[in-house]
Amino acid sequence: MLQSEAMSRQAASHSPTFSPLYRQIRGLITRSLESGEWGPGDLIPSESELAVRFGVSQGTVRKAIDEMAAENLLVRRQGKGTFVASHNDPRSFFRFLRIGANEGELKPLKSIPIECWRAKAGPDVARTLALEPGAPIIIVRRLLRFGNEPAVFDEIYLPGDLFSDLTLDVLKAGGMSLYSLFETKFGVRMIRADERLRAVSADRLSSELLQVPEGSPLLLVERVTFTYADKPVEWRRGFYSTQHFHYHNELG
Repeated sequence: MLQSEAMSRQAASHSPTFSPLYRQIRGLITRSLESGEWGPGDLIPSESELAVRFGVSQGTVRKAIDEMAAENLLVRRQGKGTFVASHNDPRSFFRFLRIGANEGELKPLKSIPIECWRAKAGPDVARTLALEPGAPIIIVRRLLRFGNEPAVFDEIYLPGDLFSDLTLDVLKAGGMSLYSLFETKFGVRMIRADERLRAVSADRLSSELLQVPEGSPLLLVERVTFTYADKPVEWRRGFYSTQHFHYHNELG
């Protein structure tokens, strides 16, 4: 239980690690999400209940929840309450997939798993995923199609300890988005991602899968995805066909 807000502010203001009280409440809520007290899709306690639990004002709780909702950790539903965000919510699908059609609307998406195998982390993977060199990893290759048009060839690196039961059969039988599968079957929720974009030329493998001539321009989107506590849990190299598609991101 936290002290009163006035006492907390007075004590914290003299500390070099001062954090606003609502940020402390956000941290406590996040720890409850991380521990599984409230899982994806669950209704969390009301603002008044959380205020009593943490010994703070309802306004402080509201500010913490507002910030978490803005970052897609929580979802407010009018008249129903606040829920833990889930990748199973269709509204969250394009949050991580930033793609648009050069002409017309995007056709229905199909994810086609190609390969899934176990390996040992080389220097680049180890550094990116904060692993020891040689640690077990899983590598996934898959193709995204919109209608009959191949759009993205993904090569995905995952920590082996978190996804030890992931196989090609599991991927093919998933029947859901990759992040929904990670959340539902492995308890790993993707919270945020850092991306870097650069132009590359299609090599033999990507040209075959994306059905473009070898040497064609592609957009390489390198993504590192993090779960709670800013732990990196995925390194993805997505090769985007620029023939019929483009990377699309709305800012502001």
